[in-house]
Amino acid sequence: MIKRLVIVVVALGILFGGIFGWKAFVGHQMRKAIAAAKPPAVVVSSARVEEARWQASVTSVGSLRANQGVEISAEVAGTVAAIAFESGGRIAAGDLLVQLDASKEEADLRSLEAQLELARLDYDRARSLLRNTAVSQSQLDRAKSVLDSLAAQVDAQRATIAKKAIRAPFQGELGIRQIDLGQYLSAGSEIVTLQSLDPILVDFTVPERHLPVLAVGQQVQIEVAAFPGKPFVGAVTAISPKVEEATRNVPLRATLANADGRLRPGMFARVAVLTGGLDRVLTLPRSAISFFPYGDSVFVIQGEGEDLVVERRQVTTGRIREGRVEIVEGLSAGDHVVSAGQLKLRSGQQIRIDNSVVPPSGVTRG
Repeated sequence: MIKRLVIVVVALGILFGGIFGWKAFVGHQMRKAIAAAKPPAVVVSSARVEEARWQASVTSVGSLRANQGVEISAEVAGTVAAIAFESGGRIAAGDLLVQLDASKEEADLRSLEAQLELARLDYDRARSLLRNTAVSQSQLDRAKSVLDSLAAQVDAQRATIAKKAIRAPFQGELGIRQIDLGQYLSAGSEIVTLQSLDPILVDFTVPERHLPVLAVGQQVQIEVAAFPGKPFVGAVTAISPKVEEATRNVPLRATLANADGRLRPGMFARVAVLTGGLDRVLTLPRSAISFFPYGDSVFVIQGEGEDLVVERRQVTTGRIREGRVEIVEGLSAGDHVVSAGQLKLRSGQQIRIDNSVVPPSGVTRG
């Protein structure tokens, strides 16, 4: 009995040992296969570092402002009797914008004009009587003083009435109306903004080290976010004679034609002042650059045929022009880099190139 039990135990041990051994062997082989397997190649687009000739320039950022721009406001207090403009409309210099109620002032003017006429008659009578010594010179002088005082009051009243008619000081485009018919306006109350948009100005600053290459009349190119990839051309019209002490920058102003009104005051602008001849530069599409707070980088493609891998490399970038970025340091002409698909990559990653779809010239940011 004991012998049979021992035989059964030994048989079961051999059976279970074989099962566990087989599972361990299969698991080991699977782990080896997984470790030996390569990750699938990532599909990317690519571009070559190209050599180009760019005109030398000084770049900066600035803000657009109107050639002339004011907030139209009431100079004197009064009730709005008529509104003669529409929000967003165009208006000529001298056109009526708002008429304030001037009925009381006009009545006061008529009273003053009547007093002025009486004072003029009194003065003329005193002057004629002076020749007959019927009045003294002092009486004539008093009559003249009353006449002059009333004439001044009439002029002042006419000026007050004129201020009740609020007119455009120059030709331009109106903003959004801030008042309503019948509203009482105190002196200084804003009515509407008026901006002259053609030409338009851009104010910007550049470091003082660029002063030797700057001059009035140099061509300026600007880009704004509202019209990406569309440069607007103008010229430098003023260079400040003073360097800002806090920043050591020099303020400049450029003027640009704006007949179509696409540029608006307050827009942020990237400015390039063209200062000289052509520079030889290396460039890449903007989409090939990954911009991070700790520095810019690209993925350089290495290898040949189907065996392609990538390596992340830090680069120093410079000017940006027409969708391409200047590479100051880190790459050479002809280097092959990834231009789209960087978010899926890491150094050593195997890739497959597909340039059938051209990536947009955007900026990849970390």
